[in-house]
Order: sequence, then C-alpha cells, then structure tokens
Amino acid sequence: MKRIFLVTFATSVLSLLGGCATWDHMSPREKAAVGGAAVGGVVGAAVSEGHLLGTVGGAAIGGLIGDQIGK
Repeated sequence: MKRIFLVTFATSVLSLLGGCATWDHMSPREKAAVGGAAVGGVVGAAVSEGHLLGTVGGAAIGGLIGDQIGK
C-alpha cells in the first residue's frame, strides 16, 4: 500500500512539474513557489511515512519557503 502511494505521488509530482515546463508567463517568484511546493510535498510524504496531512503540510510549507526565496 505504501509503495503504491509513493509511486502515485511521485507520478503526480512529475506530471505537475511537466505541466509547468512552459514557465513563460510565470515570474521567478512563482517558479520558486512551485518548486518549493513539489520538494516540500515529497519531503513531507517521506517524513510522515505517506500520510496525507504530512504531504499537504510539507507542500504548503515548501511553497511558502520557495515564495520567500524567490523574492
């Protein structure tokens, strides 16, 4: 079950980043927020052993950190 979740999550993150491959109309701050959210989601899932709240929380915190770094 855990392996299926991690594979599904990794596929979702990769497709999200693939969809953002054309970053033409995004500012550097928005790009940093998207990257931070992706990394934060992966780290949150790893730390919380795949729990949904940990994954979403990690993505939210990662997006905020990426947004602040992108300033």
